[in-house]
Amino acid sequence: MGANGDKRQARCLSMFSGGLDSMLAVCLLRELGAHVEAVVFDSPFFNITEAKRGAAHIGVKLHVLDFFEDITGLVEDPPHGFGGNMNPCIDCHAQMVRRTGELMEELGFDCIITGEVLGQRPMSQNRIALDTVLNSSGYGDRLVRPLSAKLLPPTRVEEEGLLDRERLLGLSGRTRKPQMALAAAYGITEYPAPAGGCLLTDEGFCKRLSDLMAHEGFGERRLLQLLRVGRHMRLPGGTKCIIGRNREDNEAILAMAAVGDLVIEAVTERGPTLLLPGGAVESDDEKRAAEICVAYGAKTAAATVKVALRVNDSYRELEVTVKERDEFVGWLL
Repeated sequence: MGANGDKRQARCLSMFSGGLDSMLAVCLLRELGAHVEAVVFDSPFFNITEAKRGAAHIGVKLHVLDFFEDITGLVEDPPHGFGGNMNPCIDCHAQMVRRTGELMEELGFDCIITGEVLGQRPMSQNRIALDTVLNSSGYGDRLVRPLSAKLLPPTRVEEEGLLDRERLLGLSGRTRKPQMALAAAYGITEYPAPAGGCLLTDEGFCKRLSDLMAHEGFGERRLLQLLRVGRHMRLPGGTKCIIGRNREDNEAILAMAAVGDLVIEAVTERGPTLLLPGGAVESDDEKRAAEICVAYGAKTAAATVKVALRVNDSYRELEVTVKERDEFVGWLL
């Protein structure tokens, strides 16, 4: 209550993905008279574009928090284990709540809100998982799930009267009809289709991630960012080789190349850009990478193709024999 006995405005910090449920949670709390700001977590495994787009669509201030060290630490050692792949969902969510709670206290806000719906995702939004996050985060008494609040125990802000529990919702299950009706009522016309959105749930990506963890480790952020780009191989000598699939990949590879990296490109034929982060571990891998550059390039009748090899300001050319891709597919990640 305020000094004159009037109910003061609740100040809520929303964990925000830009998906429909997170937008609805913000709109619902604003309808109840709360001041709401949003938080999104940036890491090599999440795309925050949808969060930025969603925040702009509903006009909510968005705080971007770096989550690199948090999530890489959890991938290396998840206290509650993984989901289907390398996704430490429960620990990741609890850490997000913890980080949001720290910002909440710094800003002088009252509670954290999420767009979670009880039972919508059978593994990560069942009652046991929600309670585990609540208890592990350290901010359980200030974590409000407005879309399913009536099906969950009341939180401190509800008990204190800052949020009217009777005006919160009791949604559950996988149906989207209630959310779509609410979206129409709130004038939300732009929202992405429901999707996981986290690369740690993708089997192919996790194969690359596992390989990186076993060799280079997670110390260099760009190596994790490069996992999204092109084809990846681990050459017999231990060298990592990244092969552009198209112009966009080639440009991304060149943009992320760093001091000491080996860049390989065809000179006399069209072909991909290759990146060997840190250079070749052994000279045979350098030759293999040059052959891969040609094999994944345009079809040619030539017996040999010239490729360029660049490390920093050093430049040289190498003539390599044209080979078939089949010779190299066993090294793909």
